[in-house]
Amino acid sequence: MNNHSRYLLLGRHRLGLKWLAQKSVNQKFRLISSSTKKLNTVVQETPIFDADKLAAARQARLDGLGVIGKLPEKWIPYAELMRLEKPIGSWLLYSPCTWSITMAAYSTSAPLSSTLWMLGVFGAGALIMRGAGCTINDLLDRDLDNKVERTIERPLASRRVTPKQAITFLGAQLAVGLGVLLQLPTDCFLLGAVSLVPVAVYPLFKRVTYYPQVVLSSCFTWGALLGFPAMGVWNWSSMIPLYLSSFAWCMTYDTIYAHQDKKFDVKAGIKSTALAWGDKSKPIMYGLTTIQMAAFALSGYMNSMGPGFALGAIIGGYRVFQMVRKVDLDNPKDCWYHFRNNINNGHIFFAGIFLDYILRLLGYI
Repeated sequence: MNNHSRYLLLGRHRLGLKWLAQKSVNQKFRLISSSTKKLNTVVQETPIFDADKLAAARQARLDGLGVIGKLPEKWIPYAELMRLEKPIGSWLLYSPCTWSITMAAYSTSAPLSSTLWMLGVFGAGALIMRGAGCTINDLLDRDLDNKVERTIERPLASRRVTPKQAITFLGAQLAVGLGVLLQLPTDCFLLGAVSLVPVAVYPLFKRVTYYPQVVLSSCFTWGALLGFPAMGVWNWSSMIPLYLSSFAWCMTYDTIYAHQDKKFDVKAGIKSTALAWGDKSKPIMYGLTTIQMAAFALSGYMNSMGPGFALGAIIGGYRVFQMVRKVDLDNPKDCWYHFRNNINNGHIFFAGIFLDYILRLLGYI
């Protein structure tokens, strides 16, 4: 064998060894990658809540059903989608409607029957549209709700309702809501339809901004505008400050609501004014309440309201300031207590307006 042949064989041998070495490295790399993926899968599949917390959340849901728990079992998840077991949200949506309807009725001395009919229409609308809004929220938030202890038992997060079923149910709610809106004058109907846009996009804002409460407050208090034209009155000088007052009120109570979940929201990537304002929440809420009551007083003045309005404003305003002072923002149960009882302030504002309305019908003012 000549030297050329020896060099050729030696080169092939070296290439073979290099190929084997590279193959071994690649196999080790694939093994490491496979192990890493398996480890990540295990980490991702590790439950956020242990069995005890899940059981406690389930029991808390069952305990909170109240009369809803007496419905047929298949109906209960859909009632929960509408939050029928927690009517406080519907009341808070309805409250500004009652103010504006009754203030408009006062300004025109509308018959009591007409006023009561419109209060009933708006009451049904508040119940249905709040339910639709909650359904939209749960559809978009189902992958976030299962990371928060308070919401892990919601129908979609707990998979008791599928997204397809929820969408079908949403369609039914919107159809009923449309029927309610059609009871309103055409110009009022168009004004009401505008509010559906922020209702639909609100859940998305908590992913991109720390101020989703601004979007919620803009649509949740829309009834402060709608009540006047529903009664045939377009008094912008009273409507705008009443809407601003309602907006500030909603910003305050929904920030208190958001403080319930701030510990879990940080982990889940959910944003809110509770996280944005932190320790400054109370001073800011005092400012919002000042704006609320100043705008409320201006609205009453521009509508020539009487002593009942003034009395309701004084008592209700005092109670809202006291709510901000007393609430423990680091105690979820205390936040829920004050959020829930806040509706009584809305009732007091309404009672004062309604008193003026009745006094006018009786000819006293």
